[in-house]
Amino acid sequence: MALFSSLTPVFIAIICVLIGVIMKKTNGEKEKRGTTSKHPSRPWVDEDLKDGTDHPLEEEEGEEEWQGLEENVAHVPFTGERYSEAEMIKRSQTFYELLNKRRSVRFLSDEPVPREVIDNVIRTAGTSPSGAHTEPWTFVVVQDPYLKHKIREIVEEEEEINYKKRMGDRWVNDLKRLRTNWIKEYLDTAPYLILIFKQVYGRLPNGKKKTHYYNEISVSIACGILLAALQNAGLYTVTSTPLNCGPQLRELLQRPANEKLLLLLPVGYPKKDATVPALSRKPLEDIMVVM
Repeated sequence: MALFSSLTPVFIAIICVLIGVIMKKTNGEKEKRGTTSKHPSRPWVDEDLKDGTDHPLEEEEGEEEWQGLEENVAHVPFTGERYSEAEMIKRSQTFYELLNKRRSVRFLSDEPVPREVIDNVIRTAGTSPSGAHTEPWTFVVVQDPYLKHKIREIVEEEEEINYKKRMGDRWVNDLKRLRTNWIKEYLDTAPYLILIFKQVYGRLPNGKKKTHYYNEISVSIACGILLAALQNAGLYTVTSTPLNCGPQLRELLQRPANEKLLLLLPVGYPKKDATVPALSRKPLEDIMVVM
């Protein structure tokens, strides 16, 4: 009895420690759940816009399975243009001055644009490099007024939700100075809409999936070349990523499931009364590091 009495304080101390550990763990889990609910995953992130490059394809294809490409591509002689240093400097300066005039224009005229120009700028975008030369891009050119208006309806409906619920106060406030909102009149007025789809995979002759390496990066590079080609032709656009519209637009345009919408470009001439924000670009020393 005396032994039990002497051990009682020890047992009480152990029980107190255990209770403390359990309570701390419980509180920690509550805090974790609270943090998770306070900082939810970004609801505005569009699944179509996520880079699926690192996601392996289904195991229907073996790692070493033939991808349908030539086993030994012939190499041919190559001779590139070579300019004098003075000519190189002049050409690079001229090209910079041309691209420095590029602006995102939201007030586009309905004035017709030669179709051949659109063909040429997309051919130019198609010269872009791509992972293992898979060329994982599809450029859908829309000129039909009915389709353009249906696209506008889909985009504006989702964009209103984006602005009011998905994007958050910080993003919406950052856009206020640019005077943008969910109304996209240019989707009706621009003579052409170019929708750029990334092909997240292709198809082999036997119907199995074909890996498209770095499809997101490859198509993004092609989009950059397309913007430069449009500027060179005297046409203007605004880069539009229609969040959460991909599946509906893919269905409207009857594109296959392996294509995901990456970018939407309304293309045309600026309206005579068009305006753009008075923005400046970072100087060279802020964007280049020489080692």
